[in-house]
Amino acid sequence: MDLDAYVAEHGAEWRRLASLSRRRRLTAEEADELIALYQRATTQLSVVRSRLPDPALVARLSRLVLVAQGRLTGRPGFSWSTVGRFFSTSFPAAVYRAWPWWSAVAVGFCLVAGFFMWWIGDHPEHAAGLVGDEAAADIFESRFVGYYSEYAAPSFAFQLWTHNAWIAARCLASGVLVLPVFYLLWQNALNIGVTGGVLAAYDRTGLFFSMITPHGLLELTGIFVAAGVGLRIGWAWMVPPPELTRGQAVARAARTGMLVALGLVGLFAVAGLIEAFVTPAAVPTAVRVGIGMLAWLGFLGYVVVFGRRAVAEERAAAERVTATP
Repeated sequence: MDLDAYVAEHGAEWRRLASLSRRRRLTAEEADELIALYQRATTQLSVVRSRLPDPALVARLSRLVLVAQGRLTGRPGFSWSTVGRFFSTSFPAAVYRAWPWWSAVAVGFCLVAGFFMWWIGDHPEHAAGLVGDEAAADIFESRFVGYYSEYAAPSFAFQLWTHNAWIAARCLASGVLVLPVFYLLWQNALNIGVTGGVLAAYDRTGLFFSMITPHGLLELTGIFVAAGVGLRIGWAWMVPPPELTRGQAVARAARTGMLVALGLVGLFAVAGLIEAFVTPAAVPTAVRVGIGMLAWLGFLGYVVVFGRRAVAEERAAAERVTATP
């Protein structure tokens, strides 16, 4: 087979295929033509590889076939519809499926933090043993309240955003090992419990909750979600479903973890803004706490409504596929 003759014979088809592949919109006739030319080009590429192994022509046809395939299957890239599907379906569904895990984490965290708050509140001398005499006194005097207005609000919000996102990322990344997640939760529960306990010992419980509630509800919920999903990954490794291998179970749980991690970036951004601008604001406590409650209830409602709907749609689709003969 003569190479030049083969190129001359099919060159017009290849140019036409390249032209159609570059067009943003195609008529029905052009779409049919694109499919036909694509099918011919794949056959011609196989012929060239087997009978005329010319590197330049093989590379040219390979690029042509890949571009045409991308035009037929859809070009990957940024799409507002993809972003919309993520926030309306993928993220809330992932959080909703994992609600038993992060709810259990929330209950355990609150019990540990509450115990330390009660214990330190009744025995303030123990705070010195946990955080030191100087730290205990500093918490009571000014550190707790001053922390929220120590830095400029915009930079403080960014610092909080990255800090909380980093904690969540560590919970998700170390979930397969389980113990690091419990260690991170323990550290945070101990910190909150001791701080609240010291303030309670000096009859400043109201101050503690008035400062931590506006941002803490949303912020801690994000940490609970990350930890719960991380522990779910570890459980998938320890007790994989019967129909999956251990690696497949971990991979599926890890994909969910990546979805959750991406969605929590937005949640922590909102929590950081509340903590930087609302928590230290010179407005009545009821206003600050109300803003935090609205943000928290809004997130929970979003997860329940959108997540439950997405999961129900997935189940219905799976049932239809199963019922199809």
